[in-house]
Amino acid sequence: MTDAPRIDWDAITEEATQLLSDFIRIDTSNPPGREKAACDWLAAIFRREGIDDIAFYDASDSSEHGAERMNMTATLAGDGRKQPLILLNHTDVVPVERQYWDFEPFSGAVVDGVIYGRGALDMKSMGIMELIAMLIIKRHNLPHSRDIIYMALADEEAGGRWGIEWVEQHHPELLDAEYVINEGGWGSAEVFGTRRPAFNCSISEKGPLWLKLVAEGRPGHGSVPHHDNALDRLVRAMQKIQDWSRPVTVVPELREYFDRLYRNRILDEPTQQLMESMAGSNLHANAILTDTISATTIHAGMKHNVIPGIAEATLDCRLLPGTDPDAFTQQVRDVIGDPKVRVETVFESSTPSSSIQTELFGIIEDVVHDHVEEALVLPSVSSGFTDSRVFRKHGVTSYGFIPYLIETNEAMTVHGHNERITVENLRLGCQVLFETVRRLCQ
Repeated sequence: MTDAPRIDWDAITEEATQLLSDFIRIDTSNPPGREKAACDWLAAIFRREGIDDIAFYDASDSSEHGAERMNMTATLAGDGRKQPLILLNHTDVVPVERQYWDFEPFSGAVVDGVIYGRGALDMKSMGIMELIAMLIIKRHNLPHSRDIIYMALADEEAGGRWGIEWVEQHHPELLDAEYVINEGGWGSAEVFGTRRPAFNCSISEKGPLWLKLVAEGRPGHGSVPHHDNALDRLVRAMQKIQDWSRPVTVVPELREYFDRLYRNRILDEPTQQLMESMAGSNLHANAILTDTISATTIHAGMKHNVIPGIAEATLDCRLLPGTDPDAFTQQVRDVIGDPKVRVETVFESSTPSSSIQTELFGIIEDVVHDHVEEALVLPSVSSGFTDSRVFRKHGVTSYGFIPYLIETNEAMTVHGHNERITVENLRLGCQVLFETVRRLCQ
């Protein structure tokens, strides 16, 4: 094994902090996305460092949001002995509600060792960790046996139509790799109430099923109530969905996860009774043990005294690996039990799993233990979906592995207010990810 180079991690941390702050300042809220600005910024950094094998993939012509829907790659060519490694990230972020933030969400403010801003966790920090890994390898002229490809994609937060799915359709050659490291699993400072550092490595993820409920009825004057009110129908349908209890299931992809927690005395033996108890009391457990439904929007009416003729709501369903989306959709219809409430599919996707019996997973375990000796490495299922799903469909081993250790209150800021990451975690992530890439590619 090639010895690791001597690296000034204080200097790297300062550089990474500044880069992340600058990256956050590029507003890539989706919609509309405008990912081109992020790609141009990244490409300029790569070129400045002598990494010139850069390609842009413009999805603007087909996007309903018009210009600036851009994807890009930057490649450090290896000697060809092994297949490529892709360091995957997305540059778009979800919108913000500024009035609830303590800092301007696109300022990249650094206060008391904490970097604030939309994308600080999801997932511009990972983009910077991947960037730093590439830069260190280039600066130290480290030999590598495989191409290392930095891939920055658009539109992940809206389903990937102009990002990974556009790439799959128009440039399937970009999916040719042995491994992908992406978001989908991050480290936490505690596990189910036990203070023990644990790095999640996502080998699969729940499948998104976005449904729209459309209730139709007879409009009329608000002063004369009747029994064919579309909004009333929708409210009744939504209540039935809320009252619907779905089974608790430990899918095969999670058996090793719970077995490791049991062997390390974090949990008791993972019986069905324990799983049901956990799902009933812990939001994360519920998310990975059941098919979930979140009500996200509702629209009806045009005036205070007018009964609407149509009412609509959206449901964000996340299905466990192995759940058939068509069968689940029919279950939703059956639960609602009202032919005047249509259930329409807006978006649906799923993914196979990746094996943990790989060179990369073994390296991840070794590197994690070298940096945080007492840490657990947990093969997990992500409750959210990522661009990895497309790579897995093409047979590429894809892991969700963001190597920082965050507290529960920090994790809750993803897609929320005051999203943030500590400088200490950014440093840890840069160290662990670089060493993982170095060992895999040497």
